[in-house]
Amino acid sequence: MAQVKIVTDSTARLSDEEIAKYDIKVIPLTVMIDGTVYTDGETLSAIDFMDRMAEAENLPTTSQPALGAFTQVYESFAPDDEIISLHLTRNLSGTVTAAEQAARLVDRDITVIDTAFIDRASAFQVIEAAKLAQAGAAKVDILAKIAETQANTKLFVTIAELKNLVAGGRLSKTAGFISSVLNVKLGARVVEGNINVEAKGRGQKAITKYIDGIIEEVQADAKQVIGIGLSHAGIPEEAAALGKKLQAVFADAKIDIQQTTPVVATHTGVGAFGISILEG
Repeated sequence: MAQVKIVTDSTARLSDEEIAKYDIKVIPLTVMIDGTVYTDGETLSAIDFMDRMAEAENLPTTSQPALGAFTQVYESFAPDDEIISLHLTRNLSGTVTAAEQAARLVDRDITVIDTAFIDRASAFQVIEAAKLAQAGAAKVDILAKIAETQANTKLFVTIAELKNLVAGGRLSKTAGFISSVLNVKLGARVVEGNINVEAKGRGQKAITKYIDGIIEEVQADAKQVIGIGLSHAGIPEEAAALGKKLQAVFADAKIDIQQTTPVVATHTGVGAFGISILEG
């Protein structure tokens, strides 16, 4: 009997328990640190990565999975299985494009989804899809749920230091120099896969003000907050404090707090937050 199988990549911040419980197949990206290539989530954990990045001579670099990694996974399923492959926004990586190319090479029923997000915001769609797949839902119904979840998701990012963005070519060196001198912090929103800077200011107060604005905006929505994913880059104590603050405001929401993935942390640098909001 045909089944719907769920595939994603390692930038969707999923726990090992979620991956096992919902039978999700994860295709990892890779991270290179001073000439050594690591497999995200397999040969390099999120916590270990922060230590290695701090000790590295050069900024780590990231790479999307090879085309063969996708074809191998797709071909591992039964010929009559239906596959939904969900990946981080194409505006940040070529991963979803590689998935689309692989899907055309494999004789399977494969639908590739650009989640338009990254990190826990992508994971919301993956988990909802996997739950329905396990329950035996039809592919058309799972795709409808994915679209609904995507529409009900918001993702905000705060950046505490800009040197990784500058070194990675995602910000001009002039802007990076100014930020290091003035201690500039950024607040941004991911919209349709694009990172839009909404706030910048000096010191931690700028981050706090931006987060307070997020809370006010979400409170003003008519929809109920179902879940909050709070990802951080090497600041567990600050994340725990922010998690308590969010839980006090959104008492009925399930809040998941974890270190972000090595791929994401490579670009955000230490001290970043990712706040994913799922409404319903």
